[in-house]
Amino acid sequence: MDRFRTIFQYFQSNSESVMNGICGLLALASIKMYTCFDFSCPCLPWYNTVYGLGIMFIPPIALFLCGLILNRQSLVMLEEWRRPQGHRKKDLAVIRYMCSSIMQRAMIAPVVWIIVTLLDGKCLTCAFSSSVDPEKFVGFANTSLAQVRQLLAKVPCKDDELMRNNTSRKAVTRYLRCWSQALGWSILLILIIAAFLVRWLRPCFNQAALLQARHWSNYIDIEQKIFEETCCEHSRLFAHKCILHFFKSMREEIKLHSFSLPEAGEGAEGEDLLRGITDQDQVNKLLKMWYYEKPPLDVCQVTQR
Repeated sequence: MDRFRTIFQYFQSNSESVMNGICGLLALASIKMYTCFDFSCPCLPWYNTVYGLGIMFIPPIALFLCGLILNRQSLVMLEEWRRPQGHRKKDLAVIRYMCSSIMQRAMIAPVVWIIVTLLDGKCLTCAFSSSVDPEKFVGFANTSLAQVRQLLAKVPCKDDELMRNNTSRKAVTRYLRCWSQALGWSILLILIIAAFLVRWLRPCFNQAALLQARHWSNYIDIEQKIFEETCCEHSRLFAHKCILHFFKSMREEIKLHSFSLPEAGEGAEGEDLLRGITDQDQVNKLLKMWYYEKPPLDVCQVTQR
């Protein structure tokens, strides 16, 4: 039990590092899923575009949502954004910082998937084979428009009988794959340049505001964790006291069945943590006050109260 508690405390104290690790694992999982995925283009004029673009963009959407779900700060940010004003003002700079941090981590796996699909070239070849200009390739001469469209749709299917002996199939495939890889490398280069500029231009802006936003973002996350831990401890002590009162009220029945009663001093542990909370209405009132009237971030004021 102590080992699990130590692991849990480590995850709580290093939540940012843990989230970076989870995002990295999602990125690796996206590459593994794509390599294990059996890509088979339908080779039909309209279905090619739907299938190719669907494989390119639907899994990234799912990975993006997984990144949001696994990131605990996404829920904390929404709660901070939606909570009533109360005694504590809401800082939009902190909410923007949390949103930016969440989005950056959640976008890693989808971007990796899109770049891998573009560098591989199969999805784009399947999606846009019917959109190629046939006049650029000599193998489609002396054929009607309907036949050209059908032949171009079957370009990704090298085992098809119509394209097995077609000399222009490899040329079209090579043409689309070159465009796909060029687009993939361009996106990767743009992202690297953007990351480089953000990294090196950040010191030129207001560092004090950035430090404040980072500090209070961490504070909100840690405060929520400590509040949940304290609620769990109060729930345990409250349940313990309720059970003791129940068994005390059943004293006569317990004596008849020869059960051993708790000692007089037993159950006093944690009495000070209950702070006079004796019924369900008081607990509900305190939780409601915490939600609607967050205490101000001033330890002196809290102590004076």
